[in-house]
Amino acid sequence: EKKSGPGFQKARNSRLMAVMRRDAERAEDYARRHGVPRWYTDAQALVDDPEVDAVYVATPPSSHREYTLLAARAGKPVYVEKPMAMTFPECEEMIAACRDAGVPLFVAFYRRAMEKFLKIRQLLGEGAIGEPRLVHLTLSQPPTPEEVAGDLPWRVIPEISGGGRVVDLGTHMLDLLDFFLGPITSVQGLAGNQGGYFEAEDTVTASFRFGSGVLGVASWCFVGPEWLDRTEIVGTKGTVAYSTFDADPVTLVAGGRTEEFAIPFPPHVQQPLIQTVVDALNGEGECPSTGESGARTSRVLDTILEEYRAQSRRGPLLPPL
Repeated sequence: EKKSGPGFQKARNSRLMAVMRRDAERAEDYARRHGVPRWYTDAQALVDDPEVDAVYVATPPSSHREYTLLAARAGKPVYVEKPMAMTFPECEEMIAACRDAGVPLFVAFYRRAMEKFLKIRQLLGEGAIGEPRLVHLTLSQPPTPEEVAGDLPWRVIPEISGGGRVVDLGTHMLDLLDFFLGPITSVQGLAGNQGGYFEAEDTVTASFRFGSGVLGVASWCFVGPEWLDRTEIVGTKGTVAYSTFDADPVTLVAGGRTEEFAIPFPPHVQQPLIQTVVDALNGEGECPSTGESGARTSRVLDTILEEYRAQSRRGPLLPPL
C-alpha cells in the first residue's frame, strides 16, 4: 500500500503493470485503487505477461525461492523481499538460477539507498570516527498483543518466515553493517525462547568479525519491557550511533564535539532502492543490494541460529564461515 507499491509507480522510467494475489477480490481492489492496469490470481500468468519486464516477489520467505526460480525461468529479472530466502542454501540456488538465466537478482534491503544510512556510510568513508574498531548492536521490544494472545503473525512462524523477529528485523541491521563495513567473515551466536509465546527464538546474541578485522557484538530481545533500537560504531577518533527502524537523528561524537544529523525517512521507504533497480535494468547505474550481498546476510543469520534450529530440528548444519 505504501512501502513499495507506489515506489514502482513513482520511480523514473518505471511503471507498475500488474499485481498478483491469490484472492481475486483483493487483487482487483488493489489494482483499481492504485491505477494498476492488470491483476492476476496466478503467479505464472503474471510472470508470462509480455509487458512485465521484471518481477517483485513480495511474499513471505517460504515462497521466495519458488517465485524467484519461476521468474528466472521466464527470463525476467527479480527483485525479492528480505530476508532473501529461508536459508543460505536456498539463496545459493536462487543466485545460480538467475545467473544461468542471464537475469539480475536484487534484494529489498532498501535501507542501503535511504539518505539517513547513506550519510552514515559517508561519515565512515570520510574518516569521521577514524578507523572503525568495534560495533555494538541492540534491539529490544516487548511481545505484541497478538503474540501474547496466541494469534501469531506469520513473521514468528518458522515454517513461513524462517524464524522469529530476528529474521525479519535483525537481517536489516546485519545487512547495514555489511554495507558500512564489508562482509562479516566469522560469527558465533546463541538463541533461545524465553517468553514461550511462539516456537521461534525470541532472544538472540552474537559476536562477529568483519574481513577488515572490526569486531562486533549484537543482542536481540523480543520479550523485553520496551523498545530499544541502537547501533554504535566505535572508531579510533570517535563514534557514530543510529537507530535502524526509527527516524531518530544520527549522532556523531568526535573531537570533543557531538553532532546530530536529522534525516527523515522518505514517504515510500523502498522508492530510493527501487530507483537503483530501475536504473540498473536500464543500464544507467548499479543497485547496492544484490543476490550476493543478500545471501551473505542470510548465511550470517543461519550461523547465528544454527544451534537453536538444530535443537528444534529445523534446517541443515552449515560449515563455519
